[in-house]
Amino acid sequence: MLKPLIPIAIVAASFCGSALADSSEKLAALADGAHRSDANIARNAYRHPVETLEFFGLHPHMRVIELWPGGGWYTEILAPYLKDEGQFVAATFDVEPPADSNAPAYRARIGRAYLDKLSADSEHYGKVEAIPFDPPRLASLGVEATADMVLTFRNLHNWAMDGQLENVFRSAWEVLTPGGVFGVVEHRGYPGIELKSGYMDEAEVIALAEKVGFRLAAKSEINANANDTKDHPRGVWTLPPSLRLGEQDRARYQAIGESDRMTLKFYKPEI
Repeated sequence: MLKPLIPIAIVAASFCGSALADSSEKLAALADGAHRSDANIARNAYRHPVETLEFFGLHPHMRVIELWPGGGWYTEILAPYLKDEGQFVAATFDVEPPADSNAPAYRARIGRAYLDKLSADSEHYGKVEAIPFDPPRLASLGVEATADMVLTFRNLHNWAMDGQLENVFRSAWEVLTPGGVFGVVEHRGYPGIELKSGYMDEAEVIALAEKVGFRLAAKSEINANANDTKDHPRGVWTLPPSLRLGEQDRARYQAIGESDRMTLKFYKPEI
């Protein structure tokens, strides 16, 4: 039977006390680090990276895959945190999609900018392994059962709108070692909310993950926002940081803040 690289029980028993405190301090220092822009640091107040990563059980020995890291907001914390003792893998946009690809052109642009970001700062990102991920065409996240943790932040609605969400969950399942963690943060809507809003129903996300084989370890309200009414004219993109309405009701949406988000910790059980 395959065993997890870092079994959950061992992590809970061994990664505690002073080591846990050191890890928290390191995450906090990176979240506010000089290598990050002021704009990205300002979003810590909404995205709670230290608390979120601690909730998922991150520690520096892990092999961690982040799905669609976008501009690299979480990469700025994860990559330097893992570089000495672990491994950070970025499953990013395909920068050279075939001519017949249906992927929006902006994804390749973001993917190229992300790779440029990595190459421009070898001190923080020199050990990052970047792989293209564009399901169903490029759906593999690597060798089966070789990752301790797979993370995704505010991406589920994109895959759901493409009809690929179950495929993505299966890709995460396959690459995770038994006992491995699948951590999800996503805009949280209500039952029946339209996908085009960018929000998703938490119960449906949990049901799909469990259909694939995951088990829910815990839910957190770390990234909740009770002020988000989820009925905005441009969906979740009405709110910061997008503010798609421009100056229209800008102060109102800034006062609401970023979206209400589910934070879910799944694990792959022993088989």
